[in-house]
Amino acid sequence: MPLVRILTSDSMSESARKETMLEASKIICECMGKPEAYTMAALECGGVCMAGAPGKACFIEVRAIGGLGPAVNKKLSARLCEMAKARLGVPADRVYITFMDFPAGNWGWNGSTFG
Repeated sequence: MPLVRILTSDSMSESARKETMLEASKIICECMGKPEAYTMAALECGGVCMAGAPGKACFIEVRAIGGLGPAVNKKLSARLCEMAKARLGVPADRVYITFMDFPAGNWGWNGSTFG
């Protein structure tokens, strides 16, 4: 049930998109201890402007039912920023990340909810 959603400024090849999503999914699972069978990763390429300037930038959302908190969020921030630099060429100071923890009853799947 964790979701990592990445919005980046540059376009990329389909194979690079797949590799980036797989790496992001693996990072989420490793840092949060969540099973990959329930993890979703999404990557969108489009226009991003940060600090009043266009150019390389990235917005990342991490959503989950439990497993997030100050210590985990710091690990995720470090690992996701490393990934953004290596895979997307986006420096850490051009990456924003949000972390959202949802009650199980507010997350739907397979015709029901997790709560």
